Amino acid sequence: MHRSTTLITFEEACKMFTLHKPCRLLPVLVGMALCPAASYGQASALPNKPVRFVVPFSAAGPNDLVGRIIAPKLSEALGQNVIVDNRPSANGVIGSELVAHAAADGSVLAVGNSGTHAINATLYKNPTYDPVRDFAPISEIVSSSLVLVANPKVQANTIKELIAEAMRAPGKLNIAIGGPAGEIAGNMIKLQANIELNNVPYKGGAPAAMAVASNESQLMPTLYSSVAALLDSGKVKPIGVTGLRRDPQLPNVPTLAESGLDGYQLEFWIGIFAPAKTPTATVQALSREIARIVNMPEVRERFVTSGYEVVGSTPEQFAERVRRDTGKYRKIIIESGMQQL
Repeated sequence: MHRSTTLITFEEACKMFTLHKPCRLLPVLVGMALCPAASYGQASALPNKPVRFVVPFSAAGPNDLVGRIIAPKLSEALGQNVIVDNRPSANGVIGSELVAHAAADGSVLAVGNSGTHAINATLYKNPTYDPVRDFAPISEIVSSSLVLVANPKVQANTIKELIAEAMRAPGKLNIAIGGPAGEIAGNMIKLQANIELNNVPYKGGAPAAMAVASNESQLMPTLYSSVAALLDSGKVKPIGVTGLRRDPQLPNVPTLAESGLDGYQLEFWIGIFAPAKTPTATVQALSREIARIVNMPEVRERFVTSGYEVVGSTPEQFAERVRRDTGKYRKIIIESGMQQL
């Protein structure tokens, strides 16, 4: 058997340790033999100090949920503390900017979403960070359609009926806006259906949802998790979902595309980003480890029961998603005349 300078045979190892009985090194050597060389490379590329997951929103929101589910599992894998650091601000700007300018060694990561890393690129006239240029995408963790809900007093029960109702009474129906993603979803409906709906801004998703329940506003595109209780109680009703596939939480509710708005598609996603100059080996190693974590049965179950589809994409797939959505949302923001900040 030909041996390199870095390998020894089982018998040689036994002689080195003067073990004349069955070698006590067997478990160690077998473990080494079964461990692929790539694993050593991956381990050396992973951060070797505590890691911060910067969540650019308040605790208890979707990004915070993702960070707190993944952090303890990643901590176990790295043998390092992984801390969730909430840095809330309008549209996640402050926390995202912090990571964009952080040390590029994998120790500071952003739990970003389609707002912070696709919408903000155009929403802000003079952004303090470039969502594409300043970050290295690691993995898209989860995605979700929005559900378009209406007050029960709205006569329409489908998007076709809603379009007809809006055409009969232009400007009569209000869309409650709790954030940029919902505003873009509503503007896409208005542009594609060529109807007039009034955008009414609220200070967050919760007050916007309550405004629809009280009929102060009549419509709202939002995450299922934000209105699940209102749907269950009948205080709002579903019109359709914004993705290409039906939401598993609402299997009887059609997509907007299949029920009257051909080609309509909008999904909310959450993913992990590193600063742009993070070594490729570190980005790839983190991506593999995080993909392994999100596909653990107990982790998948937590995300699915919270209303999300588990993704776990590669850095290349995630980068393409960010580029594609950034261009798509730029077009909608400009064409709809959405106010830039």
